[in-house]
Amino acid sequence: MRAALFVFSGTGNTMRVCTRLAEELRARGHETELYPIRAESSYPDPRAYDVVIVGFPVHAFNAPEPVLKFLKTFPAADKKAPRPVYLVRTSGEPLKMNDASAITPRRILKHRGYCVLGEYRYVMPYNIIFRHSDGMAARMWRAAESGLPVAAEEIAEGGGRREGVNVFKRMFTFVLRIEHTAMPILGHRFKATDKCIGCGACAKVCPQGNIEMVDGRPKFKRSCAGCMGCAFSCPEDALKISLLNGWRVNGKYTFEGEPAADSEVQRYCRKSYIRYFHRAEGDESGGKAEKKKKAKK
Repeated sequence: MRAALFVFSGTGNTMRVCTRLAEELRARGHETELYPIRAESSYPDPRAYDVVIVGFPVHAFNAPEPVLKFLKTFPAADKKAPRPVYLVRTSGEPLKMNDASAITPRRILKHRGYCVLGEYRYVMPYNIIFRHSDGMAARMWRAAESGLPVAAEEIAEGGGRREGVNVFKRMFTFVLRIEHTAMPILGHRFKATDKCIGCGACAKVCPQGNIEMVDGRPKFKRSCAGCMGCAFSCPEDALKISLLNGWRVNGKYTFEGEPAADSEVQRYCRKSYIRYFHRAEGDESGGKAEKKKKAKK
């Protein structure tokens, strides 16, 4: 089997997951190539591959705008024999609402003559809203590592599973798709503070090519997709991200540390995280045990 992974990633979480998936496929003898989705990049014809995998982070329960634009560039395939595609997504929390991020990609691909055979989603630490502990990051990565070999096997065998999406999810995600319009406006107002050392790390990491270094300072243009790679990767935490600045997260996570115990999971979506971790670790009783513990108090 010959596979192509096209990956949109700003802070590196989705790329980390998809790189490991590529390794799993190669370990099984499948020729696998990985291509970052970046502005002004060129890509091979997806029809030249037996299977195509598209990786992206979930933004406000939707696929990022650059991913949708990328999918619309797929050359038309035979709709009578749709070509197989898999979606690999990362989200900051294990809420089922994130499954709705596949709605628009499915529709675009179907129109182009491709069929989404399977969808996989892995929880990775936030790059906005608040910072997870390194212990949480390590446990998220352990959970992803447990699931990726299974995904590789299913993809290699032409199997997979798709998540159901109800009317409520469709309506909710449609409303939040306003991010696609809002982020170019908000992103244009990002600014560097006096702590900026002019290293250009923000410009290098931006998948949209939205940042230009002018006289040693970043200048933000109007194609921001809200990936937050710039603020997250700044070595001096020198960027202010407009109205979202109170949610700014800076600095890379350490995934190789000691995974957080259940008691160390933060209060926000605590039950959902614990259930997700226990499912990945093969212990379905984890969420139930947590529920019983609370009931006794």
